[in-house]
Amino acid sequence: MTDGGLIALVTFGLSIGALWVGAEVFVSNAARVARRFGLSELVVGLTVVALGTSAPEAAVSIDAALVGNGNIAVANVVGSNFFNIGVVLGGIAVAVGVRSSSRMVRRDGLAMILSALLMLALLWNLQVSRLDGIVLLVTFVGYLAILFIRPDEPVKPPTDERATTWHTALLLVGGLGIIVVGAHFLVESAVFIAAAVGLSEWVIGETIVAVGTSTPEVVASAAAARKGMGDIAAGNLIGSNVFNSLFILGITSTLTPIEVVETAVGTTIWLLGLSVLTVVLLGTKGKLGRLEGAVLVVINLTRWILDVL
Repeated sequence: MTDGGLIALVTFGLSIGALWVGAEVFVSNAARVARRFGLSELVVGLTVVALGTSAPEAAVSIDAALVGNGNIAVANVVGSNFFNIGVVLGGIAVAVGVRSSSRMVRRDGLAMILSALLMLALLWNLQVSRLDGIVLLVTFVGYLAILFIRPDEPVKPPTDERATTWHTALLLVGGLGIIVVGAHFLVESAVFIAAAVGLSEWVIGETIVAVGTSTPEVVASAAAARKGMGDIAAGNLIGSNVFNSLFILGITSTLTPIEVVETAVGTTIWLLGLSVLTVVLLGTKGKLGRLEGAVLVVINLTRWILDVL
């Protein structure tokens, strides 16, 4: 192994460690913010945590599009969404199970399906124009408006949290900073390793880059699930998918039009199908058990294998 390859592997491992630390700090303090302002864990998962952990996807996709790597920009979005529900949500379901509320399924699950459908429609002609980007952004603003105009049942804020508001805010920002920096170095090292074995631009974006930028979702959702915050774990992943499809692809294509390969359409069709299946499973039983989680993981791995081949 070359010196560059060894450095990339070491950086990859250290970045994952940094992401775990950042996620622990971020999720814990996001929950405190929720209690302080009387917001439900679900709304915090769908907004603060989802937007925060999707920051790496935003940075990578915008940067890739601006330097002319449109396939990586879009593949990162589609691949991250696939990974979020196929591996992260499925894996957590296999490990500890995931419960859902009927409101999350009806409102946020539907938003995830519709955002995937809209993304598929815009990718159908193998390009995303500035006008398409504006449509995505307007749709995203509408989704946020629904979250805050018709919020979940508020949580009564504890009286002893007022004095620690600024301290909590600083830790929240610090945790997010660790996540973003860790993800940046993880993606750089992962792309170096992938390019060394000759993977295509789309496959690199859909697999290595997508997994790298989704690592914050992995660690944040796993940390939330381990702390018994099921709504934050599931809400983070669903919210991240909506954020990725509408905001990240929207802002990226608004800055610069994007052209993609035909594989983008096929993979997005799979993503739409997986999104529908996930929402149906959550809505039917009110939870994802080990068997359902395993099915989601297998579908994701199958899609990867087909794209690599």
